[in-house]
Amino acid sequence: MDMHWDDLRVFLAVARGDSLSAAGRVLRLDPATVGRRVARLEEAIGAPLFAKSPQGYALTGDGQRLLDHAERAEAAVNGATADLGGQAGRLTGLIRIGAPDGCANYLLPQVSAAIAAENPGLEIQIVALPRVFNLSKREADMAIAVSAPETGRLTVQKITDYRLHLAASRDYLAGAPAIRARADLNAHPVVGYIPDMIFDPELDYLAEIGAERVAMASNSVSVQLGLLRAGAGVGIVHDFALPFAPEVETILTGEIALTRAFYLIRHADDRKVDRLNRFAQALAEGLRREVARLESRKT
Repeated sequence: MDMHWDDLRVFLAVARGDSLSAAGRVLRLDPATVGRRVARLEEAIGAPLFAKSPQGYALTGDGQRLLDHAERAEAAVNGATADLGGQAGRLTGLIRIGAPDGCANYLLPQVSAAIAAENPGLEIQIVALPRVFNLSKREADMAIAVSAPETGRLTVQKITDYRLHLAASRDYLAGAPAIRARADLNAHPVVGYIPDMIFDPELDYLAEIGAERVAMASNSVSVQLGLLRAGAGVGIVHDFALPFAPEVETILTGEIALTRAFYLIRHADDRKVDRLNRFAQALAEGLRREVARLESRKT
């Protein structure tokens, strides 16, 4: 059986992306070329590796067995490349992180840039989406979440707690009725999540602040902060985001103070992959430092 590493690389991209087009974007190849590479590998092995359906390309039993071997080969190739390129001990290759957009916008850029500066051969992709990532489908190599999943072949590591407070722009507060107690919020429009698009119960803040409805809403944390900066009302803001919006200040801090946590979620099989273990450690340490640094600077 004649098997080439380049074909295995294509196989891994399809397995992780569930489609020829997704694999092609990662590999910078057109989908037709990806399809031919997969067909060549299947011919060499003598068995179908994927079952095509309306949901995409799903691994067959033989494909699932090949996946373990291909990932070990990938780790070996990455290690050899780093060693021969004078980067032994450094991280190389592509790593994709999925994260809610608050973390992706206000924390991951600084943390990822610092990791990349120490590892020039490393390519980091940040996928910022306000939803839960499916690691079993390899939508990302690892994901940051605001609650720990209870099912799936996953490993879960708590990274750090973070804090949130009620806030509004100084211009809005200057022209609005005074807010001296929680009951005063009834006279103010509330900015928050679109109720039927809250993807995690940890993000449902309305009951905790005593509000019955949201006047202006978005499924994006950064859009919510933009609305507050524009004077749209009052809303819950991550303390680590406040340094990016100096015109916004916290209110009722003695009555309304929320604490949530970030968790690092990984596929259980990835515990065998040294480069992902080392990246996960650097990522968790960096996020803890960045949350502490930004929270100390909040207004």
